[in-house]
Amino acid sequence: MSAADDRPRIPGDLVRVRATKWLGQPHWEFDGRWLGADEHGDWVGFPAGTRFARPGHGFTATWDSVSLFPRAGWAAGFNAGHPRGLGIYVDLATVPEWRADASGAWTVSYVDLDLDVVERAGAPAFIDDEDEFAEHAVEFGYPDELVARVRADAEAVLGAVRRREAPFDGATAREWLGRLGRLERLG
Repeated sequence: MSAADDRPRIPGDLVRVRATKWLGQPHWEFDGRWLGADEHGDWVGFPAGTRFARPGHGFTATWDSVSLFPRAGWAAGFNAGHPRGLGIYVDLATVPEWRADASGAWTVSYVDLDLDVVERAGAPAFIDDEDEFAEHAVEFGYPDELVARVRADAEAVLGAVRRREAPFDGATAREWLGRLGRLERLG
């Protein structure tokens, strides 16, 4: 498969999102629809009614959301109408990897590396789960260069969110949420 073919190409294609923890432990899995790509990366939409599950916990979203999977060490979620005001949620992670199976079904996977950049309505963005990251870095033996990269990425993303740089400017996510809505209406 060439580099140009390593991701879906038809809006609406089903995408399985699979996040694991460091040593391959299962974490979150959920399905969405590929919406397209831009200079920031690939966008996947999750309409209200999407089921999100991890070992021991799951929920069905009552709000629409889109996620951005860049060619960088993070994956970002943008929510519309989240009941607790969660607007932006960025998992610091390994670079998301795209794979298609023999049937043409797509999976994007990444390793969640604990730190998150979170922004809720009416509150400034912040880095969450510093304690979990520090504990896991020791417990699982994260390489020093990985720890440094994740911390640097977290600070860079936090700065971009606070400065409202694209794709964290509001308008970019609204455009992709609009595409999700149009895709759902075509249904």
